[in-house]
Amino acid sequence: MKLSKTKANNSFRYSWLLQRVYPYIKPVMGRVILGFLVALPVGLLDGIVAFSLKPYMDFVIGNKPWEFSLFGHAYSIQPDFLAFVIPFAVVGFAMTQGFFKYLNSYLTNWTSQKITNAVKRDLFSTFVYMDTAFYDENASGIIISRYLNDPDTASKNLVDKCKNIVTSFVGALGLIFVMLYSSWQLAIVGVAVLCVAFVPVALIRKVVKRTSNQTMVVNGDMTTNFNETYAGNKVISAYCLQKDRIKVFNSQVHRSFDIAMSLVKRSAWMSPLMYSIASVGIAIVLAVGTQLIRSGTMTSGDFASFVTSLLLLYKPMKTLGGTLTSIQNIFVALGRVFELFDIKPSIHDRENPAILDGLNDSIKFNNVSFAYNEEKTVLHNISMEIAKGETIALVGNSGGGKSTLVNLIPRFYDVNEGSITIDGVDIRDISLNSLRKNIAMVFQDNFLFTGTIRENIMMGDPNASEEELEQAVKSAHLEEMLAEMPDGLDTILGERGTTLSGGQRQRVAIARAMIRKSPIVILDEATSALDNKSEAIVQKALDNLIQNKTVFVIAHRLSTIQNAHRIAVINEGQLVELGTHDELMNIEHGQYRMLYEMQFKKQGALV
Repeated sequence: MKLSKTKANNSFRYSWLLQRVYPYIKPVMGRVILGFLVALPVGLLDGIVAFSLKPYMDFVIGNKPWEFSLFGHAYSIQPDFLAFVIPFAVVGFAMTQGFFKYLNSYLTNWTSQKITNAVKRDLFSTFVYMDTAFYDENASGIIISRYLNDPDTASKNLVDKCKNIVTSFVGALGLIFVMLYSSWQLAIVGVAVLCVAFVPVALIRKVVKRTSNQTMVVNGDMTTNFNETYAGNKVISAYCLQKDRIKVFNSQVHRSFDIAMSLVKRSAWMSPLMYSIASVGIAIVLAVGTQLIRSGTMTSGDFASFVTSLLLLYKPMKTLGGTLTSIQNIFVALGRVFELFDIKPSIHDRENPAILDGLNDSIKFNNVSFAYNEEKTVLHNISMEIAKGETIALVGNSGGGKSTLVNLIPRFYDVNEGSITIDGVDIRDISLNSLRKNIAMVFQDNFLFTGTIRENIMMGDPNASEEELEQAVKSAHLEEMLAEMPDGLDTILGERGTTLSGGQRQRVAIARAMIRKSPIVILDEATSALDNKSEAIVQKALDNLIQNKTVFVIAHRLSTIQNAHRIAVINEGQLVELGTHDELMNIEHGQYRMLYEMQFKKQGALV
């Protein structure tokens, strides 16, 4: 699946999205509920402040006592006392509201971080188990953007926005109650105008979804550009490509700007429109309220309390457009996150798979054909059998399918036609874990992780003993290199192991393969990028690695190929010749003989 083609089709299925995200909310539900309970007084205290204006205007400003009855008893409060108490009460309510806002903010951030981290953990697990084809199809920037941005946008803000809605809703109910208490006639006008103001909200959803997806793609492209600039800095400098890279990045920045402004053009009108509608409502309230005061239907205190409640109620309307845009963005991001969770790797275990415990007989290719896509088949009807303990060298033209062929053995990809069997069992019927534990691979450009040399070697077998580690180091000819490093095996490597030379990285990778003790070894041009001195040392390490193993080797070194039991010539995805060095050299006009004479004769003379 190409992530750049995502549609987030479920972003409007709000109940479905909430059901999917609920398992991540459930572990922190106690604090979520507490946060919502704390959010209630945050909203209600707005109504109390508005309500306090009624006694202040009617009795303090009107200079008359506040007389009322409670539980059958008559009470009277003097205006001077009210003038003293009400301001302090307002301050007290404001401080109480501030405390609840702080507590609400803390709980919101705590729960949001917990939910986001849980989503990221599961999303990372999903990415780790994706098959190689997934990473072939998707640029690194898109993957990183989807992993870093979508969970933050979706889960981190979800609780906060939901809580804001609850706070606003409860606050609105409190304010509407104050409005109804002050004047039910004016309350009908105010609430009616409020309902009208919500009409434009439904018009913006699809625009938000489209622009959100476009933003994800362009942000991913920018991240890819950063990654390529970092990894390819030497090429950029060597070929003076700085201006070209800047041009590409500037184009992406402009594209991001255009998308952002497209959303602004289509959504920014909401807030002014709602503000205008609210203003009309306030104007109507002022006009009707004036008549009600003059007719004696309501007091000036009732009117002041009502207008304050109305203004507090309409305040969120000024920013409602942006708030609703953010909420829709959250649901679009949620839709994209769960799209990722729903992607199933094409390479997976079958039900009740067999467990591979070593190689007892042979590995067999049975009419194997493979294509990365429907347009071009890479391998055509490959058939051959490799016996236990045999070393087979794969040679042929560049791009002919040699690396593809060996990548089928650990099931980085699955064959399209035919089968590959180990001891007569189709590898698709073997559990992936046990299959790959029986295979050790050394590539042309071996990836080393940030960490120590020890940690990188032990990745081959985390349960290996210290003695096995020392033997792997010795067999990989790493002792001299480690002796020059002050921390030895505990030397910290930089990203991708760039602090080591190419030959040193290869020997660490060989030690990692050695400690795995796998019966099958695949060497994919493991020495092709090295100088002669490094190649000689690495070759000695490889010779130790492949002892008593079944080996597939793609190599350019003459001695490696000549020492192989058999040589398979792969050209244009077809097995054109198979035999020993001498057998293939005796084929007149043979592909291997021609290849030897063109590429290896000079090396043979040097040897």
